[in-house]
Amino acid sequence: MPHMNMSHDVDPKATLLNALGDIDEYKVFHNEIVVAVYIRPEKTQSGIYLPDSHRDEDRHQSKVGLVVKVGPEAFDDPNGNWFRDMDVNLHDWIVYRPSDGWSQTVNGVLCRALKDTAVRGKIPHPDMVW
Repeated sequence: MPHMNMSHDVDPKATLLNALGDIDEYKVFHNEIVVAVYIRPEKTQSGIYLPDSHRDEDRHQSKVGLVVKVGPEAFDDPNGNWFRDMDVNLHDWIVYRPSDGWSQTVNGVLCRALKDTAVRGKIPHPDMVW
């Protein structure tokens, strides 16, 4: 599928964070992170509407997520072997392989729990990758 710029009435980061609400009590252990799964809006910037089947497929195959929780040992690499020159923080958009994550719903929002080493990259906006 070619790259599509999506039409966002509201910033997708703000949309996910508002939908998640308060997740302070959700404690993530070890080197795990939790990402809110990005599901594309129904309309592209050029006015094309995606069928529901495309958007539903995002629930299973989306490769983009917003980092919403970080475990205490995530991205901690005292030897500098794994995360050299890598900077992943809370509320960054990241890319991952969908099969690497454990799917879960947190406060009604589809999320995935991943090991820090499952992060494949960081992107500035979720529409950059599908």
